[in-house]
Amino acid sequence: MSITTPDLPVVVIGAGPIGLAAAAHLAERGLDFVVLESGPAVAAAIDEWRHVKLFSPWRYDIDSAARRLLEQAGGWTEPDPDTLPTGGDLIDLYLAPLTKTPQLSDKIRYSSAVQAVTRVGFDRIRTAGREDAPFLVRLADGSELLASAVIDAAGTWRRPNVLGGSGIPAHGEDAAGAQIARALPDVLGRDRDRFAGRRTAVVGAGHSAATTLLDLGDLAEQVPGTEIVWVVRGADQARTYGGGDADELPARGALGSRLQNLVRTGQVELVSSFRIESVDRTGDGRLELVAGERRVVADTVVNSTGFRPDHAIVGELRLDLDPIMGSTRALAPLIDPNQHSCGTVPPHGVEELTHPEPGYYAVGAKSYGRAPTFLLATGFEQARSVVAALAGDWEAARDVQLDLPETGVCSSGLATGITGGLLTVLDDKPATAQSGCCN
Repeated sequence: MSITTPDLPVVVIGAGPIGLAAAAHLAERGLDFVVLESGPAVAAAIDEWRHVKLFSPWRYDIDSAARRLLEQAGGWTEPDPDTLPTGGDLIDLYLAPLTKTPQLSDKIRYSSAVQAVTRVGFDRIRTAGREDAPFLVRLADGSELLASAVIDAAGTWRRPNVLGGSGIPAHGEDAAGAQIARALPDVLGRDRDRFAGRRTAVVGAGHSAATTLLDLGDLAEQVPGTEIVWVVRGADQARTYGGGDADELPARGALGSRLQNLVRTGQVELVSSFRIESVDRTGDGRLELVAGERRVVADTVVNSTGFRPDHAIVGELRLDLDPIMGSTRALAPLIDPNQHSCGTVPPHGVEELTHPEPGYYAVGAKSYGRAPTFLLATGFEQARSVVAALAGDWEAARDVQLDLPETGVCSSGLATGITGGLLTVLDDKPATAQSGCCN
């Protein structure tokens, strides 16, 4: 028996890979739904790093229900499963065509940022009759809609971690403003003038930092005077460099090997064990990162320290969050980066994602809280399991299975994810994930 209310839709927050996977499964199950995307077009977060190539080939990047809808619609050619897409490819060759299928084309509302989710007539305290009240979803423009259930695939891209080494902004960090760039800038393209012939400090020890450092290395070969400094909190970068030839995702292994070579040859200056306390301005307008008596000066700082989930919009719902990970308590021990790499996270679905608030589920990178071990394929299985439960098919909901590439380099003790997302990493731990980026 379905646990949704027949006359109200399921609201999916986020039109990225995981949100659209949930939509595809809802469509196949015959459940009414609406997808709310904060950006002006599909996968707006991914569009900000569309120049970045994923570590994962297409075989890991397409949801099963989404594939079926695309095949039914006709006119879609599935990309070569062994090639590596960029973020732009993911949108142009997969997600954008998916939004045009008959089942999804009129179900997505763009420029519809969610401001809050609650129950009609109920704050977090009231109990009696709570489960019978529909969800109330308020948008940033003040409009509201009712929902029978909410699948939150908002991701974490919009809430980056701070530079400060203690989890709060460093002194002066907020005032530094525009001189601090977001993760994964387009160093060789759109943002080239910002970095060419200038000194850049990249802060972070994950694969997003590595990607930016390699792009800066290429730029330095083209433009004299381009200087690169890599600032990390940890003392050992072995896990950032990864498994090399032993990595089951060769593109990721090559990334670490190339970065190690840049450091070894001095093209990248590595500053380790550096916990940023303040961000000051120098007399000539540059930024100075301060850690005790140590200083790093740069024209621009790239913040590649990862992302964290925003639970504020669901503050009036009853969530059972792990105090460390920020995921559900049931999921936390399965994704703990101290115990698991990306490829060793066990299969999990609706039972591990359930909160005390019936009908609300966070899926995708947001479901992992601050854990950096998230893979896109994991999010697809989460979405499938949750939708099966909403349809009342508990046998399918509980039959969760994953076939993931073992990496051996995702777990890290480094201080801290885009996705993020896909099999590219958007956090300050060397993990393959959607961190944050991906809805």
